[in-house]
Amino acid sequence: MPSSTPKILIVDDEPQIRVLLRTTLRRAGYAVAEAATGREALNAKDIDQPDLILLDLGLPDRDGLELVPAFAKDGRAPLIVVSAREETQQKVAALDFGAVDYVTKPFDTDELLARVRSALRQRLASQADRQLVEAGDVHIDLFRRAVSRNGAEVHLTPKEYAVLAELAKNPGRVLTHAHLLRAAWGPAQEGQTEYLRVAVRGLRQKLEPDPSRPRLIINEPAVGYRLLAG
Repeated sequence: MPSSTPKILIVDDEPQIRVLLRTTLRRAGYAVAEAATGREALNAKDIDQPDLILLDLGLPDRDGLELVPAFAKDGRAPLIVVSAREETQQKVAALDFGAVDYVTKPFDTDELLARVRSALRQRLASQADRQLVEAGDVHIDLFRRAVSRNGAEVHLTPKEYAVLAELAKNPGRVLTHAHLLRAAWGPAQEGQTEYLRVAVRGLRQKLEPDPSRPRLIINEPAVGYRLLAG
């Protein structure tokens, strides 16, 4: 395969899941590497140098959640958790530790591929240090700290802008309530989700065509928010 082909590392101890993912990803044009344990995953990360990692949390030699910070700290490859664990606290922990997305098993392969594409686009945008983000008819200029909709400037409160800027720096990625509260209000306010709800409500009123049916700032129930950009 050409060197420009993105390589995805599958970390899962279930052979049938690895076969499904391998087949799906190769048909979509990706190169694939595989690991069945946490130890194999750490070695594969260094040897194969993947562009993205799909990580199951239920590994035989260690809890996959322990691997998330190590992979995220490396920073080279975004990580999507693909797990049967449905508990909100597991999702929040994985995202807070640095995963860019969380997919629950059983999963729809088309949806998984869409999330893979989104994470890879985010990686490219991060590498390019992109300062201009587009979400529908909304333009966010992070360098100038300016926001416009349909060419008209939109005036945001400082907290509204802080929340939007953090989402725009991570387009397509789910950011937890705690992450956004830390970014906009500081660590002392991590539990004040009502502050965040008020800011998001204000953003939707100013940026969404229909605030009651948001299409740009999407709620992930009990977890956080994501900005649909691009």
